[in-house]
Amino acid sequence: MKTGQAEIVETSKGIQKSGLMSRRIAILEFILRIVAFFNTIGSAILMGTTHETLPFFTQFIRFQAEYNDLPALTFFVVANAVVSGYLILSLTLAFVHIVKRKTQNTRILLIVLDVAMLGLLAAGASSAAAIVYLAHNGNNKTNWFAICQQFNSFCERISGSLIGSFIAVFLLILLILLSAIAISRRH
Repeated sequence: MKTGQAEIVETSKGIQKSGLMSRRIAILEFILRIVAFFNTIGSAILMGTTHETLPFFTQFIRFQAEYNDLPALTFFVVANAVVSGYLILSLTLAFVHIVKRKTQNTRILLIVLDVAMLGLLAAGASSAAAIVYLAHNGNNKTNWFAICQQFNSFCERISGSLIGSFIAVFLLILLILLSAIAISRRH
């Protein structure tokens, strides 16, 4: 009789430990979503407000550099804005994962949506990275000169926003892995 009772107690402790671990994973996911949101919205705002004007000989002739001069940088801003909107909306489901225990269906939904947002964000960041590389180094074969020697502030801001976006890409990868771990622990 005592061995049967010991097994029941041991099993219930295992369930409690598993539930506690799932709750910790859910809290970590919630925090990572908030951090990723601030990275994506910060990157979008930083890139969207990037503008620099340089005078050329006189005050009447000026060179301007803006993010919307290049479609890849515009795509970067839109991608970061869409992903930041998604991350804010997904906080509600992440909060449900903290409160409730049986959330397998919503975790699967979040994994699918996280993967889609990861693809969008990675595409936006990669296309902007190509433009930032050309702005810093140029390309002699196509007569694209490096503009960062003249437009220092512009290049610093677009490089900084790119770093924030790639951090968010890494955080989305972590979120996907954590959700997959949480689902696998329940079976």
